[in-house]
Amino acid sequence: MPLKVEFQFDFGSPNAYLAELAIPGMERRTGVKFEYVPVLLGGIYKATGNMSPFDSLRGIKNKPEYQALETQRFIRRHNATKFRQNPFFPVNTLVLMRGAVAAQFEGVFEPYFRAAYHHMWEEPKKMDDPEIFRNAFISSGVDIDRLIARAQQDDVKKRLIDLTNDAVSRGAFGSPTFFVGKEMFFGKDQLRDVEESIVEQTRQAVPKTA
Repeated sequence: MPLKVEFQFDFGSPNAYLAELAIPGMERRTGVKFEYVPVLLGGIYKATGNMSPFDSLRGIKNKPEYQALETQRFIRRHNATKFRQNPFFPVNTLVLMRGAVAAQFEGVFEPYFRAAYHHMWEEPKKMDDPEIFRNAFISSGVDIDRLIARAQQDDVKKRLIDLTNDAVSRGAFGSPTFFVGKEMFFGKDQLRDVEESIVEQTRQAVPKTA
C-alpha cells in the first residue's frame, strides 16, 4: 500500500496557509502526494480544551513577539510574498470548511481551495460575512452558489464532523496537523520532520531484493 500522508487544515489558521506553501516541494522531492483533509478548528478546540494563539498568548510578555519573529523567518525562507495578515482575524470558518468538503464531493476542490486561501490570507476579507464570502468566490470564478447549496446537505455536514472527530481521536489538537502513516506532526515548524518521516517510511516500505 502507498504511504498515506495527510495535511489537516482549517482556512482560519494562518500557519496552515504558510505550511501548505511547502507541500508542492515536498511532493516533488519525495514522490508522495499529500491528502488534503478539511477539519473544523473550532470543533477541535472544543473537543480538546485548546484555544488559538490569538487567545492563549494574550497578556504574555515576549512570547507573542518571538512567535511573530519566527513567522517572519518562515515567510522569508519559503518566499511567502503573497501572505497578508487578515485584519478580521479570527474568522468563523464553519461555512468555509463545509464548502471545502462540498468541493471535494463535487470534484472542484482545487479551485475552491486556492480561492479560499487567496481571500483569507492574500487579499484578506471578512469571510464569515455571507455577502463578502459569496462575492469573493464569484470573483475567483468559483460556482459558489452550487457549493453553498451542496454544503447545506447532511452528508457534507456529517463528513466534516467525522473528519474533525477522527483527527481528535488520533491526537490532533490544532491546525496544521500532518499524519505520515500513523505518525503525527503539528505546526509549520515541523515540516522538515514531516519530510524526513516520509522518506524513512517510504524506504522501509520498499521490499528488499535477494
